[in-house]
Amino acid sequence: MASTLDDAAVPFADPQADAPATDLPRTERGRLKADRRAAILSSAATLFAERGYAGVTIEDLGAAVGVSGPAVYRHFPGKAAVLAAILEGASRSLLEGAEGVLRDAPDAAAALRSLIRFHVDFALGEADVIVVQDRELEQLDGGARHEVRSLQRRYVEHWVDTLSRLRPDRAETELRFRAHAAFGLLNSTPHSARIPGRRPADGTIRGILEEMTWASLMS
Repeated sequence: MASTLDDAAVPFADPQADAPATDLPRTERGRLKADRRAAILSSAATLFAERGYAGVTIEDLGAAVGVSGPAVYRHFPGKAAVLAAILEGASRSLLEGAEGVLRDAPDAAAALRSLIRFHVDFALGEADVIVVQDRELEQLDGGARHEVRSLQRRYVEHWVDTLSRLRPDRAETELRFRAHAAFGLLNSTPHSARIPGRRPADGTIRGILEEMTWASLMS
């Protein structure tokens, strides 16, 4: 959770065939700006995970992508906005990805297996973001924190709704608890994977996580 962080990867429209040539440089500048913004977010997630939010400066963020610290302000008003973009963007990507998975699933069992695979992809691909989420959520201001929580609640409800179709005999509170326990299992992966010398191949991790998560939800 690779992830799409906030609007870093929002595509810029291609110029129309009859657009004047003077529009081309502006479009290219837009693409370059979007790429730089995405690079800042990616590097920031890594730095925040390694050093903690308080241990990273705007100058550090700029240096990580080869620009001066003040140049970061062309993309974000400050370090807090970078953190908010990382966490809001990751939560939005999870929610939108889950909605796509559910649209394509032929039945509830297939939907749950696809949700599990989708979250495993996020856990393996966005380890730094998960670490930052666990450690730094409270650094967000009230509005940004509320937005992250709201997106996350909607994501959880997709899991609970899917489980309720498979386990109609179980109370909703139990199903919600099982979903949160599954997230705890899946999101613990980045912490164990960051310990040198202990990480098995991703294929091995993936199979173990998918099997254990399914069992924890359906036992």
